[in-house]
Amino acid sequence: MAFVNQLENAFEKISNAENALPMAKYMKNKFAFFGVKTTERRTVFKEIWKQNKAEVSKNARAIALELYTKEQRELHYCAIEILIKELKGNYKKDDIEFIEKLIITNSWWDSLDTIAKYILGQYLIEFPDYIETTVEKFSNSENMWLNRSAILFQLGYKKETDFDLLKAICIQHQSSNEFFIQKAIGWALREYAKTDSEAVKNFVMVNNLKPLSRKEALKNLTDA
Repeated sequence: MAFVNQLENAFEKISNAENALPMAKYMKNKFAFFGVKTTERRTVFKEIWKQNKAEVSKNARAIALELYTKEQRELHYCAIEILIKELKGNYKKDDIEFIEKLIITNSWWDSLDTIAKYILGQYLIEFPDYIETTVEKFSNSENMWLNRSAILFQLGYKKETDFDLLKAICIQHQSSNEFFIQKAIGWALREYAKTDSEAVKNFVMVNNLKPLSRKEALKNLTDA
């Protein structure tokens, strides 16, 4: 696709090996990087996107999947940004399969957290009838990133948060020794505390959460 080729070539031209090494190290060397910092990446990305607007809009899912086959992490970030913008209000019911694939491909916290909130979370706003089956599948999966996405998808829902559902997921995973699960539980609860701090404090006090989850949940509640 013209857009993908142009984007890849543009990043190669401005790649910076000195930046790439620490960027990869920060991500535990799980991914290669061009070494293009966020501001410059987004500037170049948006210009090429603008030049290929029709192609991107028509083929957002295919383009995102192609970008996800690439080695460099910056291209994965671009794929996610395309999907956030192009699919909002345009999701199809069977996109849940596409979203699941996205979550379990090239998985790490930097991509998963954005996908969970802005893609999975938006999809389930548009298809609320799919919340129960999706959460059950993801939360019961052996894939830790699907578990984390089930915990985090309501970030930003505020008063629309189904706190009973969030509590159930947190209780299901409260004994997990996985850092990313413990952190997610705390983060999700801390976020909901902005809407109902008493509900979160009460939940934390009566449940045997891991210390990290508890600490994160109560971080901004000074009288907790």
